Amino acid sequence: MAKKEINLTADGKKELEEELKTLIANRPVIAEKIATARAFGDLSENEEYSSARNEQKMAENRILEIQDILKNAKVIRSGNRSTIGLGSKVELKLGDRKLEYTVVGPTEANPLQGKISNESPIGKVIMGHKEGEELDFNGRKVKILSVK
Repeated sequence: MAKKEINLTADGKKELEEELKTLIANRPVIAEKIATARAFGDLSENEEYSSARNEQKMAENRILEIQDILKNAKVIRSGNRSTIGLGSKVELKLGDRKLEYTVVGPTEANPLQGKISNESPIGKVIMGHKEGEELDFNGRKVKILSVK
């Protein structure tokens, strides 16, 4: 079974690469924590040891996850296009609120940072539409003010 291609912006890919470098650089620090905790003696009741091993497990899982994402990543190019696609920066009017988002793949979506997934409910509604269009989103009108 083929792996699913993961869409990332160039910035998203760079952020993951930097996180991976940091996690790999922290391996010796975690190993030292484990060695220090092991020196305390009985491992069955050693909270420092359990905590350090848990930290190591979480870091190694995240390293594997990032490596898998990067291996299957396709960098999306944002361009000056008239229709909304991956990488588009959009300004929307929802009710009396103006919202600005960048449409990204689900891996790097973070609405608090202004990044919405093309697979999110609002992302699905606006994909492929143009500036000036008015769309229905859960019974509310969404107007696309600009597409960059």
